[in-house]
Amino acid sequence: MSAVLTPQHMTPDEYLAWEDMQQERHEYLDGEIFAMTGARVAHNMIVVNALTFFRQSLRGGPCQVFGADLKLRIDAANAFLYPDVMVTCDPHDAISGSDVAIRHPWLIVEVLSDSTAAYDRGAKFELYRRVESLTHYLLVEQTRPYAELFRKNAQGEWVLQPLAAGETLHIERPHAFDWPMASLFDGVPFEPAPPVTSGR
Repeated sequence: MSAVLTPQHMTPDEYLAWEDMQQERHEYLDGEIFAMTGARVAHNMIVVNALTFFRQSLRGGPCQVFGADLKLRIDAANAFLYPDVMVTCDPHDAISGSDVAIRHPWLIVEVLSDSTAAYDRGAKFELYRRVESLTHYLLVEQTRPYAELFRKNAQGEWVLQPLAAGETLHIERPHAFDWPMASLFDGVPFEPAPPVTSGR
């Protein structure tokens, strides 16, 4: 997300009509419009890997997975956002050809960058927590094979689980499956870490 494009506040309907005519994506937060920044190769590959895994794992069931071209509507915050990946099993999110947003994901994936990491961990996560159906929020680094899962427990608290490339994410609800993190980072051209010097 970048700077506000216009000082004029738009209603949700005005925003949807306006953005439908734009070439780039824009997020909406309580009347203000924000341009979305472009993604790097590593970012895109991680998103594709996540989409591929979920499409294969969820095939034939009631759940659906969507990429960054579909909006998330957060009614409680009067917002439309663009998560990198969303998974929903809610029948109210059965998408028709004309729908532009879903409202009830249980999992969201965001791939971090230098420009968005603080926002994704802070203000954006705060907005996501206002989605009652959301129970899993995965933050993925694109400079190294590492991710962090925030899982909502039975007490409504968000618990952090760090995940390295060799680990497996175990999901029990609402759809049980195991997600090897190696598949999330498959083929991603991470830059080698700089050599450690002794300082001599």
